[in-house]
Amino acid sequence: MITVAIIEDNRLVREGMADMLDAVPDMEVVLATTSFQPEELRAAKPRVVLMDIGLQADDCLDAAAAVRREIPDANVIVMDLMPVHEEIAQLVDAGVAGFILKDATVDEFIDTIRTVARGERVLPQLMTRTLFSQIAERAVERAGVAALQTVRLTPREHEVIAAIAEGLSNKEIGQQLNIASHTVKSHVRNVMDKLVLRTRLQIAAYAHDHESE
Repeated sequence: MITVAIIEDNRLVREGMADMLDAVPDMEVVLATTSFQPEELRAAKPRVVLMDIGLQADDCLDAAAAVRREIPDANVIVMDLMPVHEEIAQLVDAGVAGFILKDATVDEFIDTIRTVARGERVLPQLMTRTLFSQIAERAVERAGVAALQTVRLTPREHEVIAAIAEGLSNKEIGQQLNIASHTVKSHVRNVMDKLVLRTRLQIAAYAHDHESE
């Protein structure tokens, strides 16, 4: 039996996942909670921990590392729309064994849990592009700089770009702008989507080329 813990602060998503997994013959949800609770996780002893990357109360990276410390035998799976490259590397370093995209099919969802429970890793297909990314990328290729100039960035996104150009981490940016780390991550992802960029280095390069204009 594959015992599963779910850490997801959206009640509808959390309860829906729990109901779905409990209906699978070889799976049992032993904990469904809104945030990382070490005592509850140790008591539940899950074999797999499903964790939303956008938790409001916790930093997913810190929480994943803490799960591995508290329950070394547990395998952590992160759920997201599409984690960016450096987040994937950081999460793997923290001990995350698998990723589930939130637009995955039910079969992909179940298969990922079973694969990770066997001790294998399941990483996202980084070369897969969203439709928006493909359209935006082709627009940039056709129109060059003119296409980038049509992208509407919010004042906060400009602030985040400038902070990345200074070499600040998400935590440092949050402290500088007085916003939470998960909010910074959301802004970074939005910037990457809008500008069709894949890394923080590319954001920094964009800042040096465009933000002073």
